[in-house]
Amino acid sequence: MEGALDDIKEREREGSSFRIKPLAPQPNGQERYRAVFSDISNYVQTMIATQANHLVKDGILRKGCLVRLKSFQSNAIKGKKILIILDLEVLQHLGEYEKIGDPKPLETKAEDEEKATPTMVSGNGTYGAKAPTSYDSRNVRQASSSGHATIYPIEAISPYSHKWTIKARCTSKSAIKTWHRSNSEGKLFSVNLLDDSGEIRATGFNDQCDSLYDLFQEGSVYYISSPCRVQIAKKQFSNLNNDYELTFERDTIVEKAEDQDSVPQVRFNFTTIGDLQSVEKDTTIDVIGVLKEVGPTSQITSKTTNKPYDKRDLTLVDNTGFSVRLTVWGNLATNFDTLPESVVAFKGVKVSDFGGRSLSLLSSGTMTVDPDIEEAHRLKGWYDAQGRSDTFTSHASMSDGTTPGGGKLDQYKTIAQIREEQLGMSEAADFFSLKATIIYIKQDNVSYPACPSQGCNKKVSELDPGQWRCERCDKTYPKPEYRYIMLINVSDHTGQLWLNCFDEVGRLIMGTTADELVNMEAENKYETSELFQEANCQTWNFRCKAKMDHYGEQQRIRYQISSAKPVNYSDEAARLANFIQSYSLA
Repeated sequence: MEGALDDIKEREREGSSFRIKPLAPQPNGQERYRAVFSDISNYVQTMIATQANHLVKDGILRKGCLVRLKSFQSNAIKGKKILIILDLEVLQHLGEYEKIGDPKPLETKAEDEEKATPTMVSGNGTYGAKAPTSYDSRNVRQASSSGHATIYPIEAISPYSHKWTIKARCTSKSAIKTWHRSNSEGKLFSVNLLDDSGEIRATGFNDQCDSLYDLFQEGSVYYISSPCRVQIAKKQFSNLNNDYELTFERDTIVEKAEDQDSVPQVRFNFTTIGDLQSVEKDTTIDVIGVLKEVGPTSQITSKTTNKPYDKRDLTLVDNTGFSVRLTVWGNLATNFDTLPESVVAFKGVKVSDFGGRSLSLLSSGTMTVDPDIEEAHRLKGWYDAQGRSDTFTSHASMSDGTTPGGGKLDQYKTIAQIREEQLGMSEAADFFSLKATIIYIKQDNVSYPACPSQGCNKKVSELDPGQWRCERCDKTYPKPEYRYIMLINVSDHTGQLWLNCFDEVGRLIMGTTADELVNMEAENKYETSELFQEANCQTWNFRCKAKMDHYGEQQRIRYQISSAKPVNYSDEAARLANFIQSYSLA
């Protein structure tokens, strides 16, 4: 580009946008936009990174805007140089100008390709350097002493990317796994790689497993250069938010970087232990807490594979006043040596409802002891000041009937008692059980279109027919997975109460999935109406949570169903007999 982009010395540049167009659809349905920017003297083709797509969708970035490019990458694609815009700020809309001044295109001659030194400018002021023209495969295990010309952000890698190099931190490395089948056998390992733009999983098989396994160390930064196969991610083996994954090939170049500090450490999106009761089972989350107890190693045998697995149960607590059991597996369980009262952060744990709410560290998850992050320092200060002497409510005990206030969770309340005792009015949630009959199901907005990715469940929006967008996962899907979000009115002999319920309870009440209900309504509304009639006037045992909800400037108590089960009349008779006997003894 006549050096205009490669010799940028400023951290930020300003220019105006005079063309924005969507790119051809990607195999994964993910939207990408192309924009042309001009600084009056020259104009250049750019691609907007997906994390900035919302600026286009919301109409903030449009033709005629004056923008500040805050973070971008100069890359070569199909012999041409374009900018990958990672972050920008829209300053002003100047009007629907085709262009300002008479800008000329920036072009790079083919023979200058090797001479150009693309520069990456990010928010931390990191600049790229010239790449070597060739590599010696014997140097795979050597630290790189020279720069790399085209450092791609992980977010920009796709099957259409060629001749790329990423600079990424290895945040997780699996053990070597082997397989034996009738027609093949082999071994593999995988690593999770992280840079400023995102994460991606990479796997090495057989020879690549032998040559690369010892090179990768958790926490270290590496240059990884194509050829390297890019393919659609197998979500059952990874919890990373990326549509693609890598497979190391024979000529893939892996080099340990001399600069180990310019790539971020592992990133977390924590859920507090106190909020676990409101998290649906099988959701994948991150959690941080103080290690209160370390259980012994035990072994279980899988019912499906008949193989033994080592496990160890840990107890975590935090400043919400709750504790939770977290299970680690395999070598981590047998070699666990972290001392109690350490602050431990887990990335990629699965939420289970076995014995109340409990957690299990996935094979692709990671554990970090005493991380240098704000949440860890805050927890350490709280624990040293008061947490060491606090008592904690166990999520496991909540399934056995204990509430945060020490009462019985399975203690039945009438609707009148719920109101008289003002359950839900305190800062902490109140839990109770209720036997009641459904008398009305609100049929407006009985379900919502949810992200089909496992563990997400966020609402998606329809962009075009066959294109449903999840902003959390930053992906587009051909169709959503509908989930219940029902509001029902129940009654007992003392009054009526509105209850909220989510997908699991909705399936029990309606006897079908929300997806099937939506399809049924489109084909036969009469059959749907019959289904609601059948669900009406049914009596259930509900386990509920009452908590104050803030809606705008108003406060109201929200009653949410945690679980539901049909009335077992034998158990119900025994419960009522015990209730009557308690009065006679009194």
